[in-house]
Amino acid sequence: MDWEKVKNLVKMALKEDIGPGDITTEAVIPKDLKAVAFILAKEEGIIAGLEIAKLVFQTLDPKIIFKKLVKDGNRVKDGQKIAEIYGNARKILSAERTALNFLQRLSGIAALTNEFVQKVKPFKAKILDTRKTTPGLRLLEKYAVRTGGGKNHRLGLWDEILIKGNHVDLVGLKEAVKKAKELEKKVEVEARSLKEVKQALEAGADIIMLENMDLRIIKEGVRLIGKRALIEVSGGVNLDNVREIAKAGPDWISIGRLTHSVKSLDISLRIQLNKN
Repeated sequence: MDWEKVKNLVKMALKEDIGPGDITTEAVIPKDLKAVAFILAKEEGIIAGLEIAKLVFQTLDPKIIFKKLVKDGNRVKDGQKIAEIYGNARKILSAERTALNFLQRLSGIAALTNEFVQKVKPFKAKILDTRKTTPGLRLLEKYAVRTGGGKNHRLGLWDEILIKGNHVDLVGLKEAVKKAKELEKKVEVEARSLKEVKQALEAGADIIMLENMDLRIIKEGVRLIGKRALIEVSGGVNLDNVREIAKAGPDWISIGRLTHSVKSLDISLRIQLNKN
């Protein structure tokens, strides 16, 4: 994790929420009031982002004590305490929403990822994410996928070659692979039909993505490719069909919905006076 980038994200998020000041809290809460707060899970799921939540509170006030009661990757139950927070009441309240926003979204991603991971056992297929992430939050969202037991696909356009349909439509599949191989990196090709699967094999692609194919075509694509390339399946994958897709024998299954349409985990904060 690049913590300098995370720190900048946290500062930006706090500035967005607090702006020139939390006028309600400053008006009604005494300046030096001490409090203890508890972060609670309101549904079962996988936790991710506790260090980010801690960073939010301590960015606003380094004196705040943040005590984790579970670890990232742990499964929690409805009503379970996740963390305890001790410190200035104003600062805790002002940081609350930002901390929960990070924690809820990342935990939602981890929880959904883990559902897919459990579905594909005992098959060899690994669950991967995509670049369909929230702008600015890719680093954190891909961390959440790993926390849920998934694997990261490419982080951006710079680290892996993936020839997509739009590239093919402009220059042709074989020509695209030929040019990409000049970079001396592994080349992945998105194949939208069995015809493109055959072309990708002839061109020497290292990885072939079976894109938006039904199960019958996926099975045929896996048979055609055999061990001549790694096989990825993407498009139209959900919790109802992922097991059958994994059973067909691909190496990877990439799922955009892990990050682009995930439901945040329901998590809340409760606060009370610290009488100690």
